[in-house]
Amino acid sequence: MFFVAPEELQIGDDILRYLGDQNVRYHLTSDVRLIAKNVDVIYQTRIEKGRLREKSVDSTRFNIDASVLPLLKPDAIIMHPLPRSVEIAPEVDKDSRAAYFRQAKNGLYVRMALLKMLFDEKESQ
Repeated sequence: MFFVAPEELQIGDDILRYLGDQNVRYHLTSDVRLIAKNVDVIYQTRIEKGRLREKSVDSTRFNIDASVLPLLKPDAIIMHPLPRSVEIAPEVDKDSRAAYFRQAKNGLYVRMALLKMLFDEKESQ
């Protein structure tokens, strides 16, 4: 696992301890380009500027744009919970590895199924 974030927003020590206890290998970095060739899946989220002490953090090191795409494996997947801001450039949408719109569509069906299960359960009571 690779965790890419500004130092102050990096994954918490409690989670890192847990991963270590489970013998999960991980690496911390602050530039997506350094790990792009090594990953099968990128799960990208927004960097909330309000959580940063240093407001001038160069967030482009974390963003996925056309310059990152050639670095990715041909069968890699790019995921994002949506809505997005600047962390994934619009030109990435056309890339077959961009899975976030499929992800959102599948999430809709999962929520529909969960609601149906809940309502069906209430009707049978």
